[in-house]
Amino acid sequence: MQMVPVAIEGGFAQVGAGEWLMGRSQPVACTSALRRLGRRGWFVRDRSRLVRTSFSGTAYCSDSARPFITHIPCAAPVCAVSSKVLVAPAGARSGDMFVKPVPMSLAAAFCATEFSCEWIVVATAGRTRRIVLADGDTLGVRREALVAWTGRRPTGYCPKLGVFDLILPRPPKEFMLDFHGPCIVWIEGTIPARAPSVKERRIW
Repeated sequence: MQMVPVAIEGGFAQVGAGEWLMGRSQPVACTSALRRLGRRGWFVRDRSRLVRTSFSGTAYCSDSARPFITHIPCAAPVCAVSSKVLVAPAGARSGDMFVKPVPMSLAAAFCATEFSCEWIVVATAGRTRRIVLADGDTLGVRREALVAWTGRRPTGYCPKLGVFDLILPRPPKEFMLDFHGPCIVWIEGTIPARAPSVKERRIW
């Protein structure tokens, strides 16, 4: 498949004419009429997070809440957190998945989109870091810090899992996503965890 260039400058990703997969609020500006195309399939898990667009001009993509933009080449299949994808060629997408790292629970679950060729551009609230794991290596990542990865999907880990962790829609305390090499993981910086309120401390 022919590579379609993307220009990244001043917090914007600029793309030309064609069909693109973009975040719901994208693009922020376009020099031609914009068409929203349908997403085929009954079970398109990332339908609410990504839209398929077509235009003949130039479009500019950016997100003020996530000002850091990272270009990720897809020489091998790359899975990205769907809500963090800013723009990608529509033909690069090969599938999606709903990752449930806590068994029998939606806590810490998230939607991911797989890209098998070309590239993707992600927008994050913090700076990103690319970490390469060799065969046999393990990396623990906070759920909110995950951006993208190659290889096997992550598994959930926490020191202690209680009954309420399986019932309530919140991640268990000290919950991490474990990645096992060989793989590549992209992560971003996160804000400090919110301190529990007085009411929450009384409950737990």
